[in-house]
Amino acid sequence: MTQALRKQVFAAILRQEPKWFSKNSTGELVNRLSADTQLVGRNLSQNVSDGLRSLLMVGAGTGMMFYMSPSLALIGLCVVPPVSLLAVFYGRFVRGITRQLQDTLAETSDHAEEKISNIKTVKVFNKEARECETYAKKIESLLNLAYKESLAVGSFYGLTGLSGNTIIILVLYYGGGMVATEQLTVGNLTSFLLYAAYVGISIGGLSSFYTELNKGIGAASRLWQIIDRKPTIPVSGGIRPKERPKGDIVLENISFSYCGAPMIKGLNLRLLPGKSVALVGRSGCGKSTIASLILRLYDPEQGRILLDGEDIRNLDPVWLRSHIGFVSQEPVLFTGSIKENIMYGLPNEEELLETEQEPSWLKAARAAQLQELANSSSAGWERQVGAGGSELSGGQKQRVAIARAIVKNPKILILDEATSALDTYSEYLVDKALKEISRERTVLTIAHRLSTIQSADEVAVIGNGVIIEKGPYKELMAKPSGYFRELITHQTFSKPKNSTEVQNS
Repeated sequence: MTQALRKQVFAAILRQEPKWFSKNSTGELVNRLSADTQLVGRNLSQNVSDGLRSLLMVGAGTGMMFYMSPSLALIGLCVVPPVSLLAVFYGRFVRGITRQLQDTLAETSDHAEEKISNIKTVKVFNKEARECETYAKKIESLLNLAYKESLAVGSFYGLTGLSGNTIIILVLYYGGGMVATEQLTVGNLTSFLLYAAYVGISIGGLSSFYTELNKGIGAASRLWQIIDRKPTIPVSGGIRPKERPKGDIVLENISFSYCGAPMIKGLNLRLLPGKSVALVGRSGCGKSTIASLILRLYDPEQGRILLDGEDIRNLDPVWLRSHIGFVSQEPVLFTGSIKENIMYGLPNEEELLETEQEPSWLKAARAAQLQELANSSSAGWERQVGAGGSELSGGQKQRVAIARAIVKNPKILILDEATSALDTYSEYLVDKALKEISRERTVLTIAHRLSTIQSADEVAVIGNGVIIEKGPYKELMAKPSGYFRELITHQTFSKPKNSTEVQNS
């Protein structure tokens, strides 16, 4: 049951759109996937069987008590209604405190996960003691909630145990009087006492079942929030054209806000097939957001994005992204080998096809100038990259990310400063490779370097959420005054690295 639940929750998490993850931390989701599912699974198995057994025992014992002496049974069971009423309020409290416990535990796990995954930063700033102190405070708050839960659970267990003993005492007291007046025989009273004890023990078992059941409901409510949530951007579904796209992308009157702050306001831009456009502007002006909108990681609040005349919201997201190659400024690699990370970019149906003399992943690796990286290790292409690519330099990670983006031979290529972490020689080699693979492709380059801007067919300058200027680099530079020229003057873009670039600029 836990296995099936974890599969369902994990699938539901992966279905959600990227915007949802900004409100739900990784540690919290991992906690739901591990601790919450285990708690619910235990309730669905062991706890249910124990509860059913106790319930049957209470029902059978109560029935026999009424069969032997209805009046004595009513006297003995008079404590049950007030205990049942108290159990209703107790159950609500346990459900609430369990949700708080699981939420606090998730926050604690998230704090630990964040600091451990960024341990180099913690050590550089000598914050080990501070982080230990912060973690200790979070654990203490978790402990205080656990104290509250334990106090409530212990009180309820004690009360139900007392009610069971009270039943026996009442039966002894009133039963003794009935024996004295010859309304009941000693043998019947003994049998009745045994049934009363049977019921009292079973009530204790029911209290344990009821407590665990409410804990499970509290944990399950957190899981149902994920499972029942419908993502605003579907994983798949929509139009799947049979032909490869031409790559004509049009952004019409696009508006988008981030955390309530308007970032893009009525932007219009067109990317022509086979042409490259360099998108430039100050940091935080929305350049990377435009790339995310084209990939449909987010939907614009107003306006629409057309691919070959079709609104991308009508297209199957799987089909759309299978024809777009994307390289981010901060590439993310997964634990595994260089080959595995490159092959991650292949469409699912192509991952096992290795019939060609030189497979597509190897072609992409060579295009990204990764031969030297593979040759430097005895493991070759099976060389491990480490957790998050920690065994590679920034430039090496970026080249692996470039290979992963181009391995599927995309018609559209989005490069978010894809060469920012490369040295001069590697940048030259990768730029050369990118120029070769960019032929007959629609290319959007988010650029901060003059060399990248100069090589583009057109330059689009974004500012205040709109495209302010657009045209070839030489035309924009020829203007005596303009936003683009002002950016260059104030050295918004990084300086060229070698003498050739200096002469060109």
